[in-house]
Amino acid sequence: MVDGAAMDDEAVGTAYRQLMSTLMTFDYVVVFAYRGKERPIDLYSTFNAKDHVLFVSLYQAGPYLLDPFYHAACEGKPGVWRMRERAPDRFFSSEYYRTYYVQTGLAEEVGFFVPISGEITVVLSLMRREATGSFSAAEFALLKKVEPLVSALVRHHWADLGRRFDAALAKTGRSRRKSAHPPADGVWQHLNLTEREASIIELVLQGHSSESIGLKLGISTGTVKVHRRNVYRKLGISSQTQLLSLYLRNLGQ
Repeated sequence: MVDGAAMDDEAVGTAYRQLMSTLMTFDYVVVFAYRGKERPIDLYSTFNAKDHVLFVSLYQAGPYLLDPFYHAACEGKPGVWRMRERAPDRFFSSEYYRTYYVQTGLAEEVGFFVPISGEITVVLSLMRREATGSFSAAEFALLKKVEPLVSALVRHHWADLGRRFDAALAKTGRSRRKSAHPPADGVWQHLNLTEREASIIELVLQGHSSESIGLKLGISTGTVKVHRRNVYRKLGISSQTQLLSLYLRNLGQ
């Protein structure tokens, strides 16, 4: 492992990329740190300027809240996961997938999930475009074998990310106390949705079916459908396309 207590983000990310490149091929690397619903920190990526806008800048502006990897990071469970392992049952037919994720042109994304505190998780993703194809079972097994090494690298060099999240909040005039009700939650308050309605609609946008939502919230599928119809009527919309557009447009207001 590369030595140096003073390694910056670029050096740590490069060390990770070089390690992975000795094991298999991939097209992109991106490393994000997540803390609750706060804007994720972009620690490292290999995108060109054009792709950086889609994969990082646009993602940080709000779509991360619908990303299966973001929700997996919030669980704080360590491991290596394929995107399809973490995605809700209707994710690949969701409006988020059709309007945002498809633009990435990815065949597959796998990620190392490394919790470094009770609230912060670092996710190191390897991405393959359609032309490269998915990761094989043998390659995925190899990633699991090197997980302890990757985790050690992250915990050694990115152990103090809490201060960076606090600094980012300070720049926006927010604090950890105020962040308990971030802009993501404010969208539903602004749109006058009840707590139950907001919970259901968030899960719809994430790609959960009515059955999946019912199981997660402990209510019947019929009740989920009734709430969904009521929300659509309240918002004056008739499709998930309109729902996603309304959600993203109101983020941060």
